[in-house]
Amino acid sequence: MFVINLLQDHGHWTWASIGLVLIVVEVAAPGAFFLWVGIAAGVTGLLVAVIPDFGWQVQLAVFAVLSVVSTILGRRYFRWRPIRTTHTGLNRRGTNLVGREYVLQQAIVNGGSRLQTGGTTWQIEGPDLAAGESVRVTAINGTCLVVEKA
Repeated sequence: MFVINLLQDHGHWTWASIGLVLIVVEVAAPGAFFLWVGIAAGVTGLLVAVIPDFGWQVQLAVFAVLSVVSTILGRRYFRWRPIRTTHTGLNRRGTNLVGREYVLQQAIVNGGSRLQTGGTTWQIEGPDLAAGESVRVTAINGTCLVVEKA
């Protein structure tokens, strides 16, 4: 009942507030869904500001239709024009370590150990080597760095 009263009395401000909250939620939990629904709420608010005679039922129907349409159009847009980046290692942090050399702090025993680099500890796999030996990262196997003697 409270929401219905808000929509009847302050519809455009209510929709603008809902849209703003949804866009902030999108920033906090990215996934490009709340963005489109937030835009739909903002457009609904604009429509209600221009045509204030909309009842709350019409406002909700317009919002529902605009949410579906904006989500479909947004997904199609990003499918046709994907975001391109020059950062090929984005979301694959270990790729920038391939080719680098490190000194083992811990021995590699039974093909596994850990390597500290840049404040991060990585699991490594490679031939058994003593602590203090130099290794080169040759590949990534999941979240594990593959090394060989340098």
